[in-house]
Amino acid sequence: MRDRRHVLKNTHQEVRIFRLRSLLALLVVVALTATLMGRLAYLQVTQHEVYITRSEKNRVRVEPLPPTRGLIYDRNGQLLAENRPTYNLMLVRERVEDLDATLNLLVELLALPEEGVEAFRERSRQRTRPFQPALLMSDLEEEQIAHLALNRHRLPGVEVEAQLLRYYPDAQMLSHALGYVGRINAEELATLDPGNYAGTHFIGKTGVERFYEDVLHGQAGLRKVETNARGRVLRELGRTDPVPGENLTLTIDRDMQKLAYELLDGRRGSIVAIEPASGEILAMVSAPGFDSNRFVTGIDVASYQALQDDLDLPLFNRAIRGQYPPGSTVKPFLAIAGLAEGVITPNRVINDPGYFQLPGDTRRYRNWLRWGHGRVDMERSIEVSNNTYYYTLAHEMGIDRLHEHMTNFGFGQRVGHDVFGESAALMPSREWKRGRFNQPWYPGETISVGIGQGYWQVTPLQLAAATAVLANRGKWVKPRMAKRIGDHEQGAVLPETLSDIVLDSEEWWDRVFSGAEKVLSGSEGTARRTGVDLDYRMGGKSGTAQVFSLGQDQRYDADELAERLRDHALFVAYAPIEDPQIAVSVIVENAGGGSTHAAHLARAMSDAWLLDDEALDVEELREEMENDDASVAGN
Repeated sequence: MRDRRHVLKNTHQEVRIFRLRSLLALLVVVALTATLMGRLAYLQVTQHEVYITRSEKNRVRVEPLPPTRGLIYDRNGQLLAENRPTYNLMLVRERVEDLDATLNLLVELLALPEEGVEAFRERSRQRTRPFQPALLMSDLEEEQIAHLALNRHRLPGVEVEAQLLRYYPDAQMLSHALGYVGRINAEELATLDPGNYAGTHFIGKTGVERFYEDVLHGQAGLRKVETNARGRVLRELGRTDPVPGENLTLTIDRDMQKLAYELLDGRRGSIVAIEPASGEILAMVSAPGFDSNRFVTGIDVASYQALQDDLDLPLFNRAIRGQYPPGSTVKPFLAIAGLAEGVITPNRVINDPGYFQLPGDTRRYRNWLRWGHGRVDMERSIEVSNNTYYYTLAHEMGIDRLHEHMTNFGFGQRVGHDVFGESAALMPSREWKRGRFNQPWYPGETISVGIGQGYWQVTPLQLAAATAVLANRGKWVKPRMAKRIGDHEQGAVLPETLSDIVLDSEEWWDRVFSGAEKVLSGSEGTARRTGVDLDYRMGGKSGTAQVFSLGQDQRYDADELAERLRDHALFVAYAPIEDPQIAVSVIVENAGGGSTHAAHLARAMSDAWLLDDEALDVEELREEMENDDASVAGN
């Protein structure tokens, strides 16, 4: 038997295994290489455009270029709203690694007060387009800019950006007429054109700024820039320049606006002056005003609350939203209505015993002169402001015809063409009362309307517009604020103007004008002291609006009442009568009779416009008003 040796190494087997493994390894390498090459081919060839675009987005950024907001001038070229250079704090959320930590650092560096921190954080969360900067803070101070520059390396995604910021040189006296711009809020952002408002952080909120927002804003542009890995701009690759907003020239005369504001002297009230032939608003003041510049960058909570809590309501635009009983200022308009309806003639005379009574009613509706004016025709009824004449007229016309004719003068309607936020006030009617109170209209309520009381409410702008229509002998021209947009003159003929008021006889206008002129020049005129030494013919009508109703036999005593319970003083005027160049309405709250306070203010406005009276002494005028308080009776 042959011996078997123990074989320690099988060379043949090892070679076979090695070859098998090498083959497998080769197949794997080939497969991986093929996969890699296929992937590279896919990326480089098939997806070439996609990845080129992504690469460009990492290196190239498109930035919006906000347009420069148009300037606002008065009719004489004086600047009313300008743009001043300022520095804003901007944040691109997508480039911030830790938003909370960044905001905490900014609060510390800027030394923000505690009450402003929450608003600061809220702005950082405001929705914007991807990579579009959010405005955190406007009008940075030099010290704040320095702190941010020193800590720039700790603030990725945070930039200090130079921009133009709205500024109002005469903020107080023009706060209501111009309005103001403010930061775009989330609600506005949802309705704005995202392309045109990209990069824009402010928008018109009230007044002219709001109404002419589209004109003043302009068209946004864009630029393409190259950035580094940190998002810093290296160079500009191309741009489309923005189109600046159009400059706006208003009908407002700054000097007239200033005079009106000074005449009111901080008292609650309003003065509106209109050029009758064109409808151009020369002045529109609501007092007291407020500093509109504080709203541009964002007013702090405490200051805003103080304005809201102020009993004088400085944020309330009395000129277009204040609603007051017109009082006796409407008597010339009522006389026109009576003539148009044939209810009265210029020569009709009534006997005034000092009161009026409805048939079968014991209640007496008192004239302001308790013993009466005796025989009164139409002209004298306007001159002495006789109530009994207009009680009688209102009763004979009835509320339906009164409502129709007074709406023809613009009462109960928005009369301004480009006046944002105007109230229609209230011209009462039978249908209105049924809808409002579910009650019928009573004859006694018509009597109250006959002297501009009861439910009737007007705005100062409505009164000025109606006075302009009267001065125009019935021709309607809508009041407007814009004189030119850019270089384009705005015409006086505007859409939706009310129909002209036509009377059967032109002489009737003359007779009403004669009564209105005697208010200032007649021996019995309620504002005869105001008309002393007039250098032109002026028509006017005083009015007194009750803050609360008196009982039938009660007498009004201002000295016994709190100041805010006293009557409002009103006056409307136009001049010169033969060719009216100005129509004015004045309302001074709680000032008493309109024949003193309000009449003097209307005279001062007319003098300034017609005589270019630069020597007017406002202090002397105030003393004269105080001396006249007790010397002229009537309203």
